[in-house]
Amino acid sequence: MPFIHVELVEGRSDEAKKKMAEDIINTVHANAGAPKEHIHVIFQDMKKTDYINHE
Repeated sequence: MPFIHVELVEGRSDEAKKKMAEDIINTVHANAGAPKEHIHVIFQDMKKTDYINHE
């Protein structure tokens, strides 16, 4: 039962995250053979102020 955790800087719509989850689930299913109904994608939105890039 795969659990995939995705951390993103806030700002994506629910629709965008749903599409991303579908793509992730299809990829894991195709490459790991796990049944789609057993694959879980968990999104964690980070506030822009909580993410610091060293650029």
